[in-house]
Amino acid sequence: MLAPREEEFFRALAALLPKDGLLRDVESLRPYECDGLSALRSLPWCVALPETAAAVEAILRLCHEYGVAVVPRGAGTGLSGGARPSHAALLLGLARLREMAEPDLRSRSIRVGPGVRNLAVSEKVRRHGLYYAPDPSSQIACSIGGNVAENSGGVHCLKYGLTTHNVLAVELCDSSGERLPIGSLAPDTPGFNLLSLVIGSEGLLGVVTSCTLRLLPLPPQTLVLLAAFPSLRQAADSVGAIIAAGILPAGLEMMDQLAIQAAEDFVHVGYPREAAAILLCELDGEEDELQEQLQQVAEILRQQGATELRVARDEATRMTLWKGRKAAFPAVGRIGPDYYCMDGSIPRQRLAEVLEQINVLARDYGLRVANVFHAGDGNLHPLILYDANQEGEQERAEALGARILELCVAVGGTVTGEHGVGVEKLDGMCVQFSSAELAQLHRIKAAFDPAGLLNPGKAVPSLHHCAELGAMHVHGGQLPFPELERF
Repeated sequence: MLAPREEEFFRALAALLPKDGLLRDVESLRPYECDGLSALRSLPWCVALPETAAAVEAILRLCHEYGVAVVPRGAGTGLSGGARPSHAALLLGLARLREMAEPDLRSRSIRVGPGVRNLAVSEKVRRHGLYYAPDPSSQIACSIGGNVAENSGGVHCLKYGLTTHNVLAVELCDSSGERLPIGSLAPDTPGFNLLSLVIGSEGLLGVVTSCTLRLLPLPPQTLVLLAAFPSLRQAADSVGAIIAAGILPAGLEMMDQLAIQAAEDFVHVGYPREAAAILLCELDGEEDELQEQLQQVAEILRQQGATELRVARDEATRMTLWKGRKAAFPAVGRIGPDYYCMDGSIPRQRLAEVLEQINVLARDYGLRVANVFHAGDGNLHPLILYDANQEGEQERAEALGARILELCVAVGGTVTGEHGVGVEKLDGMCVQFSSAELAQLHRIKAAFDPAGLLNPGKAVPSLHHCAELGAMHVHGGQLPFPELERF
């Protein structure tokens, strides 16, 4: 039996949605109980599935009026629990906002809804010789709105940047439902750079209802070079050597032996199974430039100890080599009951020592770790294998993951590269930031969302939380943004 005010809220909410756009029964809510971080599950209070930006604005106004918290969600492929629902919040699904305008060829841009799939953008504009550069491994499924929320990267972010480097403008709805146009097609706009503030804000500052994306011309020529190494250190040191030579590959990825063997068993692309590590180096550009870079890179790799070099020039062979890398995450899932995917970033010059230390930590915790990651950016993705059915193993995997993130911070890195903080890395934020820095983050949150209705309990820990962990000594204990009780 609903309380009168709750019944009134649902009646008003249903009027803003299509007939099948409000989900409240348990079976309908079940698919939304987690994002890609499946270890953290919670049934949402209800799910709203609007189809237009105007409906999103109206829903946010309604929730603001009734004091209802809102958890935005895209395609649900996120890996940090950023879209984990709450029993005390409305889950706002944006997957139906899939409007995609025709590309503006003069500005090389395209305006899309937040529910548009990442790969769909490049598919639409390919006939014009253009593409959208950020390409997360989940690009066949992940949505542009989610990419903006997490500042997603991908294989080609070394040369072409993360989401923040490829978004020109967004329309953002704040928690009161007010639409805020941010950014423009002009090279610069007066005032603070709010666009960079919004991208990567994980739904804490507003809900994106439209994105204008930068499009790039397809490279005239592309090739991929695979290099096999007898040791992790030689492969890791090769990354810095290539960059130091003044060469900026389109992509520079690394896989260790466990990841190589898992991928090879899964997709059979011909990876050298006995190698301790491989590098995949993609070069693009004009033919003459490309051949010169290929010779330089090949010589560097040989000097660093590469035992095997392969060059893929045609698209089919290139796609085959990348297929193994793109399939590495699901491939690792076949060699263990469960795995925990980490996401930390470090300076490139510290790659070798950090990878070696991860192996030491893995032995200390009695767990296997497969490493497959964006080596050119120093963006690590250690995959910690464990069995949740074995008592204590999940906790041990989480503890190992925390130690890896602490290691990243200790060498001058950060606790996330592209997966975001969500709820997974709240403890890591306490390691990385001081109380003064966290307080400033809370002031920014309060400026956009003074009632604390948007994605409560995510991305930025309270000072109280950090004090309890022993990372800081902060007086008081009141959470700045407590998760709201519904009504």
